Amino acid sequence: MNEDWERRTAEAWAAIDNHDAEKFRALIGTLADELPADSAIADFERACAFDSTGHSDRAVPLYRKALERGLTGERRRRAVIQLSSSLRNIGNPQESVDLLTAEMNAGSDRLDDAIRAVLALALTDLGREREAVSLAVGALARHLPRYQRSMADYARLLIEKE
Repeated sequence: MNEDWERRTAEAWAAIDNHDAEKFRALIGTLADELPADSAIADFERACAFDSTGHSDRAVPLYRKALERGLTGERRRRAVIQLSSSLRNIGNPQESVDLLTAEMNAGSDRLDDAIRAVLALALTDLGREREAVSLAVGALARHLPRYQRSMADYARLLIEKE
């Protein structure tokens, strides 16, 4: 894998809407085939292609494989988020919550709000709507031009025990 491969992969993803689902998966598959057979990145890219074309069920095993093979960096965190979203989509919201809760405690980066958004959806599926709204409002609060402190407090109060 090199800069040229990364560039071509980024270009393919940027043009996803220019392809039908099958052709797009084939394009990503061709790029993934350029990597070693045991590549975690290849598994991840294939998983993303299935996921992005409506096949969460086929993406889940590939995300798991990529993580087991030692996917690192931002792709690793994206894999956890996307695996969790796919698990939720196929009816496993509790596993989604478990993975995302652990991921929230594993560090912080620019994907924190994506973790919170998917976690909020999974919590909703489990009937834990107050926690879901608390996460969503708390994540949104940091991005508001005003009312950050108030919204953060409201988010906390949604789940704080009386």
